[in-house]
Amino acid sequence: MYGDQELRVSAVDSLRESVRRALLQKPKLTPIFLEMAMLDSLSYDAETNEGGPDGSIIKAVMSSKDTDEHTKNLQECAGVLLEAKKNLKRMSSITIADAVALAGAEAVNAVGGPVLPTQLGRTDTAPKAPIPSSMPPLNLFTGDCTTEVVYDTFKSAGLTEREMTALLGCLLSIDTIEKSTPEGDWKQNGKPKFREAGKIGRMSDFKKLTDEDIEAELAKDGMDDDDDESYTVSGDDGWYIADTFGTAEDKMGKRVTKGKIELSTALKNLSQTTSETTQYSWVSSFLLSKELPTALQWVNKYGSKPLLYEKDLKVAYNALTQLGAEYTGGKYESLLKNKKRKTLNDDELHF
Repeated sequence: MYGDQELRVSAVDSLRESVRRALLQKPKLTPIFLEMAMLDSLSYDAETNEGGPDGSIIKAVMSSKDTDEHTKNLQECAGVLLEAKKNLKRMSSITIADAVALAGAEAVNAVGGPVLPTQLGRTDTAPKAPIPSSMPPLNLFTGDCTTEVVYDTFKSAGLTEREMTALLGCLLSIDTIEKSTPEGDWKQNGKPKFREAGKIGRMSDFKKLTDEDIEAELAKDGMDDDDDESYTVSGDDGWYIADTFGTAEDKMGKRVTKGKIELSTALKNLSQTTSETTQYSWVSSFLLSKELPTALQWVNKYGSKPLLYEKDLKVAYNALTQLGAEYTGGKYESLLKNKKRKTLNDDELHF
């Protein structure tokens, strides 16, 4: 019998495995998973304290009547998460809201980015609840919305320009990396590997994970199922923050270069961004605008300091995905409810 911690880790790994499998089949979905996580969180209204990361984005996406490619990609990503959640037998271990946030973090890690901390325990929106009026337009990141709409969306959610710069820079970066990866390389990765649990062997003992192996492992997650079981964070003050499997070097395919991939490269070369290198080329003119001098200063800072950028990105993503979140009772709620979030202030340009 597994403990609560092991059950959560198993559920998280299964969810992330589903995301990676989807990205192996369609690498172009990589930034879309991050878009969904950002849209779900940006539905939060700091003034009214309504909205926030509760999985409402799934309902908004699946109910959309638009037939453009971007909407179809969003719906495909939403379908992946719904199917993954359905396959998890322990329904209380991960909520749809958790799955959305985890999938966004996994998309970043899958292209060689850092592991973004993601807190579990969010409460899902009620099945019959309407889509919040504060939900951003689904095409917020396509370049079709005005810069005023994009800026106001981040501002109304209570995010700073520094956080906005870090997050938009990440969206641009992972798409640039995906598009610069030679076709086919994504499927040439040797991970994940599979061998019988509890046995130690040489690398030659490993074999590629097959569909049958995955089904068998997912089936194990449903053993000893208890419909009434709920999971709470263990320990007095240590939150459970899910970590991804593998390392930063074990991305979905071969590296674009032999060196370490740095997400800050896209920000360093932001002025050279074109529509041929990324679908988010609008981010360049937006962040380099003279109307956003603070954002411009952080672009320069991040472009020259990769480690600072990754550090700030982790804080920004964790803050984003907890905006106004409600938690599932127990120690999750007692530890996290009304807890002031760590923010990235705009006025800390000099260290």
